[in-house]
Amino acid sequence: MNCSISGEVPEEPVVSKKSGLLFEKRLIERHISDYGKCPITGEPLTMDDIVPIKTGKIVKPRPVQAASIPGMLGMFQIEWDGLMLSNFALEQQLHTARQELSHALYQHDAACRVIARLKKERDEAVAILAQAERQIPMSIAAPNAANVAALSNGKRAAEDDEMGPDGKKVRPGISSTIISQLSECNAALSQQRKKRQIPPTLASVDAVEKYTQLNSYPLHRTNKPGILSLDIQYSKDIIATAGVDTNAVVFDRTSGQILSTLSGHSKKVTSVKFVAEGELVVTGSADKTVRVWQGTENGNYDCRHILKDHTAEVQAVTVHATNNYFVTASLDSTWCFYEIASGLCLTQVEDTSESSDGYTSASFHPDGLILGTGTSGALVKIWDVKSQTNVARFDGHVGAVTAISFSENGYFLATAAQDGVKLWDLRKLKNFRTFTPYDENTPTQSVEFDHSGSYLALGGSDIRVYQVATVKSEWNCIKTFPDLSGTGKATCVKFGPDAKYIAVGSMDRNLRIFGLPGEDGPSES
Repeated sequence: MNCSISGEVPEEPVVSKKSGLLFEKRLIERHISDYGKCPITGEPLTMDDIVPIKTGKIVKPRPVQAASIPGMLGMFQIEWDGLMLSNFALEQQLHTARQELSHALYQHDAACRVIARLKKERDEAVAILAQAERQIPMSIAAPNAANVAALSNGKRAAEDDEMGPDGKKVRPGISSTIISQLSECNAALSQQRKKRQIPPTLASVDAVEKYTQLNSYPLHRTNKPGILSLDIQYSKDIIATAGVDTNAVVFDRTSGQILSTLSGHSKKVTSVKFVAEGELVVTGSADKTVRVWQGTENGNYDCRHILKDHTAEVQAVTVHATNNYFVTASLDSTWCFYEIASGLCLTQVEDTSESSDGYTSASFHPDGLILGTGTSGALVKIWDVKSQTNVARFDGHVGAVTAISFSENGYFLATAAQDGVKLWDLRKLKNFRTFTPYDENTPTQSVEFDHSGSYLALGGSDIRVYQVATVKSEWNCIKTFPDLSGTGKATCVKFGPDAKYIAVGSMDRNLRIFGLPGEDGPSES
């Protein structure tokens, strides 16, 4: 008798009490352990229902075909034919699968293109809607229907803004109410400055001398490395970086985690600034646009405004002390004064003088009524924000002014260019000290006072920290950090809260933190 499962004579025969069927012991045991039922009848079956049968030793008869060489050759031929047929069927299935995969990939690529086009049209429509919403409260006469912003074939119409008789966009200007607000902020901050003392929690000179690299965080893409700007939100200890890879990144230094990646610009992001408590981020880019990003509950940042008032690369963004306004500076030789809430450009100031080179850097004075700008023509220009007039010019640099920073005391201005760093006394409007840390072929890329006005950091082929002194006293270099990126270009440097650490961006993709070893946790603010 044969096994009911294999159809062969069993070596260890057993019989089921329930069905009376004969099985090979090892086969039925495995089936019962897997399924718990009879493989033939489907009835529940356990090992207790199996009874072994005692038989004599069974000698399996040799198949007739295996009794001779011609028979065995015939068996091999049959198996070979079956193998070839199976292989042919597999090749047909593989060919069909490849065709289906190719078709699916083509459909996926087409779908991605359609989605990208729809996203672009959506963004342009949102930008036009935002522009229309900003124009509603304006006191300017309503434009004719023919001049209203329109969307045609996914492209923004040219009649977005009303044009004046000189062919330039009409701006509402900085109103007397806004000027009063700026003046009140200036008076309050000036009064506070007179009473302000250096905080006892500020890092000491001895501590700064012991600073070393604590961490290095790869925040940007490797195919387009480079961090061009950074900003720190002191109360939350979060850092924003602007990258060559067209992205800005918001990073939590305490946890070492990326909070959000701000994607939207089409070219490198040249400047980034926090507004207020970090709920807003403003970015400027080489794609000629400025974007305002709004923080959300889930920690991400959504693009709130796309501002297209410049006609060349936006090189700098600086936020006013009220946190209600910001200024952008561009290579188109203009700077724009924006209202943050509406994203409206209140005024666009163009220098009509002969030396109207493009702007490469900009920064508000701590009190907010003075704006400092650096140009590609080596000039530093000081502006009165209320009247938008150029009230002072500093020359003497060689090459573009790459960075500009006001001291918290309100008296000192530091500017960086190809020839190094110059310090200016704003009371006497003259240069009182010049640092030339590098050779003539190595520009100084960044310069920054700390929030207390006690330290000055500059970056180029390395990073150097100076102790701030007076006009007549010597400013000593207390610490020099090597450029660990290997690029020879430290593009941006910023002090953390109470100068407890220094954040540095270079032309690789890493943000580096320098501080006291063992104190790389949260800093007091």
